[in-house]
Amino acid sequence: MRTFYTIILTQIFSMIGSQISGLVIGIYLYQTTGNATPLALTAFFALLPSLFASSVAGVMSDRYSRRLIIAFADLGQAVVTFGLFLSFASGSFQVWHLYLAALIQQSFAVFQNPAFSASVTMLVPPEQRDRANSLTQITGPMAGIVAPAIAGVVYVLVGVPGAIMIDLLTFVVAFTVMMRIHIPQPDKTEAGQALSGSWRKDVMAGFRYLWARQPLFWLAMFAASLNFLFTGLGTILTPYILARTNSEPLLGLVSSLMNVGMVIGALLAGMLVSPKYRVRTAVGTIFVASIMIAMFGLAQTPIALIVLGFVMLMPMPAANTAFMSLMQDKVAPDVQGRVFAVIQQIAMMFGPLSNLLVGPLIDQVFEPAVGQPGWERFAPFVGNEPGAGMGLLLIFCGLGAALICVIYYAQPMIRHAEHKLPTYEPTVDAPITPEAVAVA
Repeated sequence: MRTFYTIILTQIFSMIGSQISGLVIGIYLYQTTGNATPLALTAFFALLPSLFASSVAGVMSDRYSRRLIIAFADLGQAVVTFGLFLSFASGSFQVWHLYLAALIQQSFAVFQNPAFSASVTMLVPPEQRDRANSLTQITGPMAGIVAPAIAGVVYVLVGVPGAIMIDLLTFVVAFTVMMRIHIPQPDKTEAGQALSGSWRKDVMAGFRYLWARQPLFWLAMFAASLNFLFTGLGTILTPYILARTNSEPLLGLVSSLMNVGMVIGALLAGMLVSPKYRVRTAVGTIFVASIMIAMFGLAQTPIALIVLGFVMLMPMPAANTAFMSLMQDKVAPDVQGRVFAVIQQIAMMFGPLSNLLVGPLIDQVFEPAVGQPGWERFAPFVGNEPGAGMGLLLIFCGLGAALICVIYYAQPMIRHAEHKLPTYEPTVDAPITPEAVAVA
C-alpha cells in the first residue's frame, strides 16, 4: 500500500495550498463585497464540470493510465492557478476572473476524481478497503486543520497573490510525485467487456451499469438529494461565522476545529465501519450530522459555534467511507472509472442549483428578514443579530436532510443493498503486491 500512502500524503500537501488560497480569497471577497453571493457563484461554476464532463472523465480513466490522468489534472489546475495569480498581482482582478478560474480548474479536477477512486481498488486489498477509504477522508480535513491557522497570517503578510503562489507550488509538487509512481490498470471482467465499445457506448456505460443495479442508482440519488441541501451551505459557513462573531481569528479556529472533528471521525471510521452494515452506517451517520447542522444554526455565541463546529461534521467521514467501500466492492474494477464518474455526476446534479439559490436567499430573503415583522417567531431560536438569517437556513436544511435519511432508509432495496448485490475483486494478485505498487 506504499503507493496509496504516497498519494494520500501528496494530496494532503496539495489541499493545504488550495485551502489557504480559498480561505484568503473568501475573506477578501466577503470583506470587499459584504455579500455571500460571490462565494456561492464561485462554487456554482466549480460544480458545472461535474455535470457535463464526468462521463467523459470516467471513460478516460478506464481506457488510459489513471496515474497520468491524475498527474496532468494537477498540472492543468496549476496553470489556471498561475493565471489567477497574475490577475491579482497585476491589480486587474475582477470577480468574474475567479468564476472563470473555478470553472476551468474544476474541469481538470473532474478527470482526477474517478481516476483516483478507481485506483484505490487496484492498490488496496479488499480487507483493507474500509481503512483506506477512511484515510482518503482525512486529506481534506487534515489540510483544513493547517490551512485556517496559516491563512490569516498569509493574508496579512503576502496578501491574496502570495496565498495563490503557495497553492501553485503545491500543485507542482503533486504533479512531480504522481509522475514517479505506478498505478496498475485492471484486467477486463465480463461486465466490463459487455459495456465496452465505441466512445458513445462507453460514455453511456456507467448509466446503464447503475440502472441495471437499482440499489446503487438510488443510493446515488440519495446523495443527490442531500447535496441539494448541503452544497450551498458549504459556501455560507465563512460569512455565517464572520457575521456571528465579526472575528477572522475565531473563523480560523472554528474552521480548524471542524476539520479536527472530521479527522477524528475518519480515524474512527477506519476502525468501526463494518462490511456488513455499510448502508446502515452511511445513512445513520448522515442523519446524525444533519441534526448537528441544524443545531449549528442555533448557535449564537462563540463557545456554541466552537463546540458544535467541532462535532458537526465528525460523522461524515464514516458515511463517505462506507459509501465508497460499498461501491468499490459492488462495481467491476474495469468499469469503476465510468461508474464512479456517473455517481459523481448524479450526486452533484442539484449542487449548482443549490449554489445559485443560496446566495440570493441569504442576501435578499433570510438576512433582510432579521428583525422585521414576523421574525419574532424565529428570534428565540436564532436571535436578531447579523447571521441569524443564515442560521435559520442551516436549521431548515439540516432538518430536511434528516427527513431524507429516514425516507430512503425505509426502502428495503436501499437498506439491504450490500447483501443483494454481487461483490467484485481484481482478477489478479499482482496489483496489490509491494513490487507492483512500489514507487518507480
